[in-house]
Amino acid sequence: MKMKASVARDLKNTCYTRREYMGGVPSSKIRRFIMGSPGKDFEYVNEMVSLKDCQIRHQALEAARIAANRVLEPGLGVSNFHLKIKPYLHHVLREKKRINVAQADRFQEGMRKSFGSPVGQAARVERRDQINFIEVDEGGVNTAKEALERTANKLPVSTKTFVSESN
Repeated sequence: MKMKASVARDLKNTCYTRREYMGGVPSSKIRRFIMGSPGKDFEYVNEMVSLKDCQIRHQALEAARIAANRVLEPGLGVSNFHLKIKPYLHHVLREKKRINVAQADRFQEGMRKSFGSPVGQAARVERRDQINFIEVDEGGVNTAKEALERTANKLPVSTKTFVSESN
C-alpha cells in the first residue's frame, strides 16, 4: 500500500533529521543540484517561489529537475544557462508497513507503537522560499519561463515565478 500524498506534503510534526540514529535511510533520487554553467555571469534570473508551507519529496524534486533540463538543454545549449535546486533534503519520511494478506489482523498490531520505518526523504519549504532558479541571458528568458512552468507541474505546491535582472 502506497503512502498518501498529503502525508508527505503537509507539515504536521517536527522534522525527523538525526540520521545517525536511523538504520536504512533510502538514498536521495536527486543526482545533481546544479546544472549548466554555474561560473558564468548571466543577465537575468528566473526564480520559482513557493506560495505555501509544504514538504517536497525527493522524487518530485528530481522529476522537476529533469523536466526543466529537457526544455533548457535543447533550447539554449549546455553552457547558456545555470539551473540550481535550492531546498536540501533534511527530513526523513517514515511509514508503518501494513500486511495485505488474508487474516492479517492476527499478525499485526494495528497502530500500536506505530513509529514506522524510513521510506524516503523530503525537503521542507516555507512560504516565499525559493525552490529553484534559472540564470540566463536575454535571449533565453522565455525558454527559462517554459522550463519553470514544466517544473511547477511536478511539484506538490502552488508556485509563482519571477523574472529579474541579475545583480
